[in-house]
Amino acid sequence: MNLENYFISHFNNKHIGDDGALIGEYVYSKDAFFENIHYKKEWLSYYQIAKRAMLVNISDAIAMNAIPKYALLSVAMPKSMSKKDMSELAEGFKEIAKQYSIEIIGGDTISNTKLDITITIISKTSRPLLRSMIRSGYVLGFTGELGRSAHALKKLFNLGKIHKNSKFIDIQLRQDFVQKSERVLKAGMDISDGLFSDLEKLTSLNKIGLKFFKPISKSIACSGEEYEMLVAFDKRDMKAVKRKAAQSRTKITFFAQAARNRYTNRCKAHHF
Repeated sequence: MNLENYFISHFNNKHIGDDGALIGEYVYSKDAFFENIHYKKEWLSYYQIAKRAMLVNISDAIAMNAIPKYALLSVAMPKSMSKKDMSELAEGFKEIAKQYSIEIIGGDTISNTKLDITITIISKTSRPLLRSMIRSGYVLGFTGELGRSAHALKKLFNLGKIHKNSKFIDIQLRQDFVQKSERVLKAGMDISDGLFSDLEKLTSLNKIGLKFFKPISKSIACSGEEYEMLVAFDKRDMKAVKRKAAQSRTKITFFAQAARNRYTNRCKAHHF
């Protein structure tokens, strides 16, 4: 058990285990976006930092087929930030909030040595998509293309520059696909820690293994912060899932089937 899972294991609660906590029809989710941990200041403008922080958090709501409604912002800012910097940061938050019809209802601001952001998203769902409904024989798939986020991150660490439309900056969430597919998807989560690491969460929770259709390289499967969807469904619904993916213009790759064996994660932990 890695240290992250060890710490979480101290809080035994039925609401913990999905991308957000489902209580009634509401989903509560929260993620951190800290300078020098999740990003470096020279990589992104203040506007881009705020947009990415919002999208990373909204991804959890979408992964559970929930409509984001409200946001609480906690922003720790260095004193070196100017009013212009703060305005640029605020504009990034507001643009994404407007795009997803989210109302920013409060939060907290404090002085800090660096720019650290945490956001709570409150969303609503009538048909939640959980992680815990996978049965043996179900097909697993992921949306989009994996690996580009890690490629961009490597380039940034090597002091290179990436395009403003790079996946590391311009996150594309799969809300349309999830909503259109809600009647056929049985389980799902967003890919934030990398495909192999997130599969470890699914297989452990559902007490299943996997039979891969073909090998997947670690350069693809260990790439974190992709924010694509990892989904599972009954193989009898394969045509329906393909149809919904086409309707939402979403590329989807079917890569494995749930099986009665043991799954082993081949990637290093992204946290600690």
